[in-house]
Amino acid sequence: MSGISTGSPRSAVRRIIAPLALAQFICSFAGSNMNVMINDMSRDLNTSVAGIQLSITLFLLTMAALMIPMGKLTDNIGRKRSFVIGLIVYGVGALITAFAPALWAVILGNSLLEGIGTAMLIPPVYILTTIHLPDIPSRALAFGIISGMGGVGAAAGPLIGGLITTGISWRAAFLFQALVIAVILLLSRTLTDPVPADPERPFDTVGAILSALGLFVLVMGILAADTSVPLMIVLVVGGVAILVGFFLWVRRRERVGKAPLLSTALFRVRVSNLALVTQNLQWVILMGTSFTVSAYLQVVRGYNAIETGVIFTAATVGLLLTSLLAGRLARRFTQRSMIVTGFVLCVPGVVLLIWLGSGTTGGWPFVPGLFLIGAGLGLMLTPSVNVVQSAFPQSVQGEISGLSRSVSNLGSTFGTAIAGTILVANIDAGGAAYGVAMAVVAVLGATGLIAALLLPRGPAPRGAVAPA
Repeated sequence: MSGISTGSPRSAVRRIIAPLALAQFICSFAGSNMNVMINDMSRDLNTSVAGIQLSITLFLLTMAALMIPMGKLTDNIGRKRSFVIGLIVYGVGALITAFAPALWAVILGNSLLEGIGTAMLIPPVYILTTIHLPDIPSRALAFGIISGMGGVGAAAGPLIGGLITTGISWRAAFLFQALVIAVILLLSRTLTDPVPADPERPFDTVGAILSALGLFVLVMGILAADTSVPLMIVLVVGGVAILVGFFLWVRRRERVGKAPLLSTALFRVRVSNLALVTQNLQWVILMGTSFTVSAYLQVVRGYNAIETGVIFTAATVGLLLTSLLAGRLARRFTQRSMIVTGFVLCVPGVVLLIWLGSGTTGGWPFVPGLFLIGAGLGLMLTPSVNVVQSAFPQSVQGEISGLSRSVSNLGSTFGTAIAGTILVANIDAGGAAYGVAMAVVAVLGATGLIAALLLPRGPAPRGAVAPA
């Protein structure tokens, strides 16, 4: 099947990019804008910092846990239909959260409905891009714009959220999300799905339940670290056991010739596996830093939402600068080089945040570290996605897109859960707790650098594996 790409790559991309890129922007924005509302929301809803952290983490976890099943389900219900339904569910969740009387309503609207909506609409963003733009230049340009908008949404979330929260109310930030969703729905009217839906295609319900349950229990175990270590151990071990059961179930279905939720063949491409690791750890750095620094500034330093958001402008500027240069740099340097350079910038950035941020007063010491982290992420977000997506043929783009987005969102979840829990559990320790939390982020960033260095120096194979 041929895509719609005719003429120059830019003209092909312009036909589909607006609703898809804006959708990625608002979903990434939703993952980080609440970080600057911690004090305002906890006070208004009569809850604690831990309660807001729980809501943020559950939103990210819902996305991650459902991304693979929803990516697979797009084949049954159609890519555009999944995209539109996801937008509607997300919009309803945003409205519920805007008028939430208590934390339970925020968890219902933001954590669950917005999380489910995001899991439904994000896989189609990448699948539709891939099948509409079969030529590599057009696809690379589109992935660059979409991934860049995702990074900008996550990096700019604190600033935009801070401006709205201080100028109006934290509730207005969710009304803003609902408004953007309405705009995307209007823009998507001309979006088409070149591949017909296949309602008869088998769907692995048991696999979907096992994968989602395993991830949920595992992350809840991490969050339990600040209340009960024995409970944390039980939940983490239980989560790992369920995920092992999921992979055994997948292997069993493959042996008897049934379609599993996630083909094990997706993990047989070494370059894709390494790129997935880098994707995960990029978002660990971004969201772990965003939550930890935001919570520290507000709860320990007493900064308000707009003051916190303005400090995070450094990360947004860094990300925008390198994102704008990424297209030109991609013509001169390999994707591996850009991913490696990204981590080389990010890890020292985290170190600067620890060194300058924990022992000084004022907001300026956070600027150099945040700028380096933003610059590093701007360089490597797109190459990592490109390496993963381009390693597989069109026939499995639904699966690999769901896996790729799930891995990225798991990174966001782990970053907020691990670093956030370390900080929140020891919030009375102030700068010391902040330093430990950020040190963990630095170690995980260094792990990402090692994975990037192991990527092959030459171009990645395209369409290397077609799972049965």
